[in-house]
Amino acid sequence: MSEKSSSSGSDEDVDPESGQPVEFGGVLSKWTNYIHGWQDRWVVLKNNTLSYYKSEDEREYGCRGSLCLSKAVITPHEFDECRFDISVNDSVWYLRAEDPEHRHQWIDSIELHKAESGYGSETSLRRHGSMLSLTSAASALSSTSTSSFKKGHRLREKLAEMETFRDILCRQVDTLQKYFDSCADAVSKDEFQRDRVVEEDEDDFPTTARPDGEYNHNNNGSKEKLFPPASPKGMNGIDFKGEAITFKATTAGILSTLSHCIELMVKREDSWQKRLDKELEKRRRVEDAYKSAMNELKKKSHYGGPDYEEGPNSLINEDEFFDAVEAALDRQDKIEEQSQSEKVRIPRLTPVPPGDAYSTIGTHRFANKVEEMVQNHMTYSLQDVGGDANWQLVIEEGEMKVYRREVEENGIVLDPLKATHAVKGVTGHEVCHYFWDTAVRLDWETTIENFNVVETLSDNAVIVYQTHKRVWPASQRDVLYLSAIRKILATNENDPDTWLVCNFSVDHDNALPTNRCVRAKINVAMICQTLVSPPEGDKEISRDNILCKITYVANVNPGGWAPASVLRAVAKREYPKFLKRFTSYVQDKTAGKPILF
Repeated sequence: MSEKSSSSGSDEDVDPESGQPVEFGGVLSKWTNYIHGWQDRWVVLKNNTLSYYKSEDEREYGCRGSLCLSKAVITPHEFDECRFDISVNDSVWYLRAEDPEHRHQWIDSIELHKAESGYGSETSLRRHGSMLSLTSAASALSSTSTSSFKKGHRLREKLAEMETFRDILCRQVDTLQKYFDSCADAVSKDEFQRDRVVEEDEDDFPTTARPDGEYNHNNNGSKEKLFPPASPKGMNGIDFKGEAITFKATTAGILSTLSHCIELMVKREDSWQKRLDKELEKRRRVEDAYKSAMNELKKKSHYGGPDYEEGPNSLINEDEFFDAVEAALDRQDKIEEQSQSEKVRIPRLTPVPPGDAYSTIGTHRFANKVEEMVQNHMTYSLQDVGGDANWQLVIEEGEMKVYRREVEENGIVLDPLKATHAVKGVTGHEVCHYFWDTAVRLDWETTIENFNVVETLSDNAVIVYQTHKRVWPASQRDVLYLSAIRKILATNENDPDTWLVCNFSVDHDNALPTNRCVRAKINVAMICQTLVSPPEGDKEISRDNILCKITYVANVNPGGWAPASVLRAVAKREYPKFLKRFTSYVQDKTAGKPILF
């Protein structure tokens, strides 16, 4: 897969005028669905939006889909160094770059666009502004529900009392201050008058108080200035004692009210704290429920995503994998039964070359490889496995027996399979012909989605490419193989008439592997021997006198990891069905027709 980019996506790739990152585009593989798998798409990153097109040439027709990156979460895959996922709420894009370097480049570019264009960034704040006004704060305070204040009417009353006490206390302080000022002025004036007293010489008789009360003559002959005595109410008519008592009562009332306010506020704080704790507990429960629901939704929404495909890191466990495969195979069987009942087979007139044409080795470039495969199968595939402890008999139904030898390599199941069967009324030539002929392949093969002949090497050898139907959660498989049909020449007159079809994987420039399918490797052979029992008397040989002994061997490398138990269970289920279906097809096709030896 090639990857092209219109910019490097670094911090320098920013438009100097707008301050925004420039457009970034290239080819990425995008997971489409479990049927089509990974597909190359032209992906464009521009204006905080990630869009994809089927190809670069089809951009003028509009994008196939887009994601806003403001709230996007970019997650590099834990195991796949080329893959990264982008999720926005319940929408997820699975993307793969050409290599880890390109993946890093894409992630950096997406993060740059998200940081420069998304809300909350420095650029966004400069562009949009973000300041909490005092007016909005005041309105938030004023929006408090009136019910909360109704519950606090006692506290309001006490605060009103505090206001009243404050006013009374201020007036009392002013009054007392005036009294203290008057007292201070009187003392100062008295001291000043005393300093101005002048002693006068008088007669020896004592002087008593004069009617005006201005002077008093003592016995020692001195004279003192008399001042009117100061009474408690003499200072501007203020009752000092009464004011003092009132002041004391006012301060006591303030202290009592303050104590009551504090008590009410403590109770209110406890009440609000309990309510806050309850709300926090409710919020925690709601958040847990939301996370659980989102996880379930995400699991269900993306159950067909690449993380739930086969593989050692698959999120689906082995039991779920087995159940899913079995359910998918059951659905395919039902569909096939319906289609077979509705299908009217069109007779195909496929010319059958004489047996001599199939006995030649051939001169094409794979001729030596074909001959090697034929000799190996004739040497080893026909050996009896009944007494071999390495082979396990897994199925026995009438004349059909299926054996398996368990082999694993790097965790991949590579079990060789061998089946033997005996079918009456058909020859080895007929069985091998219908097994090899691509013109009738889809009449009996139900697991193939499509196939085509890539190259015809000779009259008895072709190269075939075929894709098999997807059985989710297993990945879709394709195979490219050479198929050759041969008549095995007898070495003595007692050898039965033997035919062989061998299919083995090859490479070809016209059918290279793709990301859509996993390329499987096969080495399969069907060896058919015709046994003829003598007819009674002078009767001609009929199909009642014919028995075809079939030996089918298969060595398949699935090309990827899947649970061993699943692969073995599927093989055990599908191989007998395949043999029954195919041999029944051959019997139907040859019934009433001349025998082809």
